[in-house]
Amino acid sequence: MKALCATDLSAASEATIENETCLECLGRIGVEEIHLVTVIPSNVHVGMPGMDFEKRREEALSRYRQVIEDAGFDVETHVVRGTPHRRITGIAETIGASMTIVGSRGKSPLENRVIGSTARNLARTTVTPLLVNRVEREADDPDVVRQHLFQRMLYATDFSENADRAFEAFSYLRHATDEATLVHVDTPKDPGLPEDQEPADRLRELAGRLEDWGIETRTDVRTGDPADEILAAETEYDPTTILVGSRGHSRLRRLLLGSVSEDIVARADGNVLLVPPERTA
Repeated sequence: MKALCATDLSAASEATIENETCLECLGRIGVEEIHLVTVIPSNVHVGMPGMDFEKRREEALSRYRQVIEDAGFDVETHVVRGTPHRRITGIAETIGASMTIVGSRGKSPLENRVIGSTARNLARTTVTPLLVNRVEREADDPDVVRQHLFQRMLYATDFSENADRAFEAFSYLRHATDEATLVHVDTPKDPGLPEDQEPADRLRELAGRLEDWGIETRTDVRTGDPADEILAAETEYDPTTILVGSRGHSRLRRLLLGSVSEDIVARADGNVLLVPPERTA
């Protein structure tokens, strides 16, 4: 597997890249090659006095590269210019990445959960599963919020095709997952199950698949606002990562992030793994 790790060379990005436990988790799910990507925004001009942005970023990436190579990965680096989320998405597609990783600060001074514009735009346009790796906000030397990326998973499903696609990520996550919580929130807008099947029964079927892989699994059917209930489940069960699918394409073939997924990506305390729909020809 190949993973693309997007960095703006900030302290938050450094925390994501240099955490040994996070790197070990990526190795356990089958990542062998990591592409480090940093984008110089289009509005930063090459000719600005005293600024050699490409050279400075290449030097910074070389330090990160050494850390990741020492952890046993093959590494490629990319310093490119353009709109960050578009270039990152384009490179991920070109190299055939199985996952894109971006660091994001956690709680804001106003006690709201926030993610940066690049992380939000990646969530809306990604063509690969996107791991938003939460990093401490109020720290001069921040660390990741959850050391183990995939040890305790919370999978949220509405039983849609996109949610089923997200569940299939367990085919590789299982190598780093010890326990999982499967959550469904009953709402009138559910895609629906066959009339003879209850949500609790369907969750138990999914749980059985994970338990066959040796993953300790619980199920939880809730009622209420989906995003609020999923985030309440995060508070109750303390997962390392929430796994969720996103919804559909617009006429412009751009991924539109569903409101529930967007709320979870923006407001979760810990990491979020967002799986987009399969691309159509």
